[in-house]
Amino acid sequence: MGTIIAELCQNHKGNRETLRKMIQAAAEAGADYVKTQTIRAEFLAHRKRFDEGVIEKGITKVIKRPYQTEYERLRLLDIDMEDHRWFIKQCHERGVRAMTTVFTRGVVDELATMDWDAIKVASYDCASFPLLRDLKSRFNKLFVSTGATYDEEIEKAAQILQGADFTFLHCVTIYPTPLDRLDLARIEYLQQFSPKVGFSDHTLVSRDGIKAAVAALYYGAEVVERHFTILDEDQTKDGPVSITPALLKKLVDSSRMKPEDLKEYVETNVPEYSTMIGARQRKLSAEELLNRDYYRGRFATKTSDGKTIYNWEE
Repeated sequence: MGTIIAELCQNHKGNRETLRKMIQAAAEAGADYVKTQTIRAEFLAHRKRFDEGVIEKGITKVIKRPYQTEYERLRLLDIDMEDHRWFIKQCHERGVRAMTTVFTRGVVDELATMDWDAIKVASYDCASFPLLRDLKSRFNKLFVSTGATYDEEIEKAAQILQGADFTFLHCVTIYPTPLDRLDLARIEYLQQFSPKVGFSDHTLVSRDGIKAAVAALYYGAEVVERHFTILDEDQTKDGPVSITPALLKKLVDSSRMKPEDLKEYVETNVPEYSTMIGARQRKLSAEELLNRDYYRGRFATKTSDGKTIYNWEE
């Protein structure tokens, strides 16, 4: 039986009532975990080269993502630490486990005072080794995405996390991810290093539904994380890669199938399966490298004396 994580990301739009309804809908669909994100606009790091971006001979070298525009967008989506305590209570009252993604080292101590069932590390921080050490020492269960990480970094992360209850999640940091770029064989590669291995799905819902997630379960993923929404897909930034309550219920049902039934389902409903397997080891594409460049360091801890400390800095 697979474990299903409903990733709310910022589809709640900073609204507690929407967040409450999302938790309720995910619980009713049978999700094992409901996950939020511990980010606020104040954590956004201003790196001037992204204000204008860089294009050379028609090729993007640096993503354009102006700080002020992104700050104003995020500011409307903020949820504070009291909201986090409320979130945990809402989850536990509905019989689902509560998780959050940690994006800055500066929040670890306060989050550790709360009753989280698990903590998530985004793939852009899989190689933020000081952050991994902080989390390992403060929390009992970790899920760590690996998509934007080089193999040597994954292997070092596994060494740091040795002795902890951690799960590596394969993902591809192309949004949305085409089915023929999934490289599900990476699950086998990660099984060398992680007690459990899962898959975080960023495919386009309107085109692919839950095909990738079900294929990953069939291939051997023990955990599937999927963005989740109760709003129309055009109402939030992550809406196009977020599944609805009905699709979440189908995914949960798939995770509970017997192996022979799951095999029959994939053979009948996922004709693209063979194209999803790909390679155990792979280089990051140009698009993934651009995303790594921007998102690794997008958020940082800001000290009272004005210093910015990134998650990989001691």
